[in-house]
Amino acid sequence: MREIIQVQAGQCGNQMGTKFWEVLSDEHGINEDGKYVGESDLQLERINVYYTESAKRSYVPRLVLNQSKIKFLKAVLVDLEPGSIDTVRAGPFGKLFRPDNFIVGSNGAGNNWAKGYYTEGAELIDSFMDVVRREAEACDCLQGFQMTHSLGGGTGSGMGSLILSKIREEYPDRMVCTFSVVPSPKVSDTVVEPYNATLAVHQLVDNCDETFCIDNEALFDICCRTLKLSNPSYGDLNHLVCAVMAGVTTCLRFPGQVKLNDQHGPARNHADEKFFLQLNADLRKLAVNMVPFPRLHFFIVGFAPLTSRNAQSYRQLTVPELAAQMFDAKNMMAACDPRRGRYLAVAAIFRGKLSMKEVEHQMMNVQMKNSSYFVEWIPNCCKTAVCDIPPRGLKMSGTFIGNSTAIQDLFKRVQVQFSAMIKRKAFLHWYTGEGMDITEFTEAESNMADLCSEYQQYQDVSVEDEYDPPTTKTPGLKKN
Repeated sequence: MREIIQVQAGQCGNQMGTKFWEVLSDEHGINEDGKYVGESDLQLERINVYYTESAKRSYVPRLVLNQSKIKFLKAVLVDLEPGSIDTVRAGPFGKLFRPDNFIVGSNGAGNNWAKGYYTEGAELIDSFMDVVRREAEACDCLQGFQMTHSLGGGTGSGMGSLILSKIREEYPDRMVCTFSVVPSPKVSDTVVEPYNATLAVHQLVDNCDETFCIDNEALFDICCRTLKLSNPSYGDLNHLVCAVMAGVTTCLRFPGQVKLNDQHGPARNHADEKFFLQLNADLRKLAVNMVPFPRLHFFIVGFAPLTSRNAQSYRQLTVPELAAQMFDAKNMMAACDPRRGRYLAVAAIFRGKLSMKEVEHQMMNVQMKNSSYFVEWIPNCCKTAVCDIPPRGLKMSGTFIGNSTAIQDLFKRVQVQFSAMIKRKAFLHWYTGEGMDITEFTEAESNMADLCSEYQQYQDVSVEDEYDPPTTKTPGLKKN
């Protein structure tokens, strides 16, 4: 089985991850005691991707949680402060995590990237890697690692960066993907978020294969504008994030459209049917379809349907409506407008009893109508997948993953805030006091600027432009 180990780092990462495991357990029919109470064999067909079966035939999550200390769900739980870990232990699904997978510190990172990377986090990293090795050795065929964290805090950004570098060093051939919450002015409780985010992106560029960018500002706007919530809480934001995470991982957890026999002919081969209808079925396939150049692996995500509670009874879900809402700029969970850039690649994952022909037809219509928003030098840049099993409470849903050059707007916003503070060397003494050198800040700022210029370069180029042999990390294209 192609297993995935989840790492949850920091308070934000643990809250997101815990909600993710609740939804996963609900979809797979696993109760709070780890026992299967579902009704379909499909729920158990790939249960071992995220869960490990214990001797008592109960299932425990394969997760690593990380807070200011790191938290692992099978799960390895790490936290530099005991508060978040204690909350997970006392939560409804606390029994599902192995007790020795909790790795907890006591001093905390104090919203300081340097503490999480150089001092407090460095003291826990060996214990963390011991747990990861044990979980990896228990896997039949480890597919990769999945991490939830925030780029604005100390543990999620600092220790999260350290974890990624250690995992990349020890498992260079395994896939690493992250669900990263990018800070924003509207939902923020720390001043030094631009520093932490810039330093973390500097590490994500090199040590991660796929990064799903989730922006608090965009989540806040969706809650207010689409869901009509007057005062959104972090619980509301986490609910949106969890819907996307469950959708993105659908192809990893369930088979595609399964038809054991054909109405117009003899029975088909079950494995061939699943292979034919299930695209992007693991992390590596997703990366091959979505990442045209190694450094450009930052994705925009979206979910449909999103409707206010009062309007739900008046809305009838259809495939055209799902497709339209998935590509709607207001539904993107990163605060950037995809209409200001161009899509390099797109993946759409539909869930529910849907016609594959209708799905393909609608996706083709969307591409035709929005052809100016897709780069012309990648002709077939839209991949689709269909899973028969819908989310709880919905007849159908769609999850959108887009690799758009518009993501540079998100980085530029952080870069402007970073430059304003670094110019006056504000708050730098907290970082240099932990052993950091000021040149690390300039290197991180330069790397983020290069990333933005690369996105802009591939946005502007056309299919007729000459190819310039690579002289740096990625191949370049130049205008005639």
